[in-house]
Amino acid sequence: MKMRGSDIVVRALEDEGIRLTFGIPGTHNTELYDALERSSKITPVLVTDEQSASFMADAVSRTSDSIGVANVVPGAGVTHCLSGVAEAFMDNIPLLVLTCGIRTDTGKAYQLHDIDQLAILKPITKAAVRPERPEDIYPMVRRALAIARSGTPGPVAVEIPANFYLLTQDVPRLTFDEPLPAIPQPTAADVDKAVQILKEAKFPVLYIGNGAKGAAPLVRELAKRLSAPVATTVQGKGVFPEMHPLWLWPGLGASAPPFARKIMEKCDCLLAIGCRFGEVATASYGFTPPPQLIHVDINREVFNRNYPAQLAIEADAESFLQALLPQLQAQVRNELLEAEIAAGHQHLREIWATDASRQRVTPAFFFQSLQRAAGPRAIYATDSGNGTFLAMEHLRLAEPGCFIGPIDYSCMGYSVPAAIGAKFANPERNVVALAGDGALLMTGLELLTAASYEVAPVICVLRDGELGQIAQFQRTTLNRDTCTVLAPYSVEALARATNCDYLALNTDKDLDTVLVTAFEQAARRKPVMVEVAIDYSRKTYFTKGIVTTNFWRLPFTDRLRMLGRALSRRLTGVFEHR
Repeated sequence: MKMRGSDIVVRALEDEGIRLTFGIPGTHNTELYDALERSSKITPVLVTDEQSASFMADAVSRTSDSIGVANVVPGAGVTHCLSGVAEAFMDNIPLLVLTCGIRTDTGKAYQLHDIDQLAILKPITKAAVRPERPEDIYPMVRRALAIARSGTPGPVAVEIPANFYLLTQDVPRLTFDEPLPAIPQPTAADVDKAVQILKEAKFPVLYIGNGAKGAAPLVRELAKRLSAPVATTVQGKGVFPEMHPLWLWPGLGASAPPFARKIMEKCDCLLAIGCRFGEVATASYGFTPPPQLIHVDINREVFNRNYPAQLAIEADAESFLQALLPQLQAQVRNELLEAEIAAGHQHLREIWATDASRQRVTPAFFFQSLQRAAGPRAIYATDSGNGTFLAMEHLRLAEPGCFIGPIDYSCMGYSVPAAIGAKFANPERNVVALAGDGALLMTGLELLTAASYEVAPVICVLRDGELGQIAQFQRTTLNRDTCTVLAPYSVEALARATNCDYLALNTDKDLDTVLVTAFEQAARRKPVMVEVAIDYSRKTYFTKGIVTTNFWRLPFTDRLRMLGRALSRRLTGVFEHR
């Protein structure tokens, strides 16, 4: 059978249910784009920058049942998309990096774009491969997507030599019948031991990560049977419904508010499922689990890396919970605990309400109004910085896949292209980007892509004129800020330049009117930029927790030095705002 490699790749993508690719065509992959244009199942999206291509593909994977594909040219196309690939790698997001390679049939050196792409991609992917023969293309692409999904998900790169795209190839029948990798199953002994530990515990707590998102209904049943409070990781936000009477907080330890820390003091057994106790999830490891720690994860490499587990169980969340639940008797509902949790959340709302901004937009009121206007199934894409932690603390989500952000790699510029990718994958749902005004400068031009495809997220630009998260760290520890104040620019002019609508949100009194209007305009398939004069004066619990944790971790002499420097600058008025 004679086929060009471009048609083989498209067939493999179609057979895997791929619906979208993101990238910029170049001289090496024009045949592939021609084949994609002929496909009735796949939409190739032209972006303005390949970094955005990888962020869009990442968002497709996070918010749908399909895998996103970054389709990039050799050389600069690959290096431009690396930030998004690394984000997917550290956040465990399945992704296909479909890159083109130079020609392998000429024998010539110093070809255009010639670098060792697989060597660059290998450290930030689960696998980076290149077919040596045309007949390898179809099974290799299918295998790459299987690897991306399996075990701990992550990105996989496939480099197709340009000559395979360009020239007609003799290939056998296109088949792929390799078995999927086995899903780790818990042993009966491990489940029995977990049951014994949980039965002996007086106050168990559940700690749920994004690795448990496929088992969300079982997590709810487990919480009910144990009558146990539930905390999640940042990335696991929404895996357990946050209106549930047993929901505690998206984080533990120093990053949690006082009421949540007080409840956690009673914890004598922590059951952690689908998480790895990373730095962001634990607010720089500002959390000490109880000795009775049961850690369940599909990846055995995460066990005992940061915290020792009494029992480590290698299994996916669904298999473990299906084995565990039949052995647990339902506990009497702990109404006192539920009342304590409810009172804690109510107290937070009262604190936030009494701290209303006089001249700008109060974060608590903003997020409440935003959720009313966006509806219960809206998707929120955050960025690196204050916006992520404000959204984490204020949004109340009912299901997984509604909160996407750059968590462990924490790459600025994520939110705008991610919101666009999520809207491509979920056209029927409202999608919101929560972009800092610094992050917007990195990828804001991608709104031109959204407008040209009539893909219409609402972009809330959290405008404070500086790199807010870092400026807060600087002022807290140094009593000075350096290189964190942004040069002034016009969000309205950027909206006009990218064919978007524009709205200004300056004070709390305009919240409902402006945000309802934004979604009405987005429903007409035109992206909307809302410039929000956000008030960042109140630090998030996450920010306060991470600063406190790292300060007390310093040697005594360095703590004295930092305190003395900050105090001296405060007393002498040497506060520099640059």
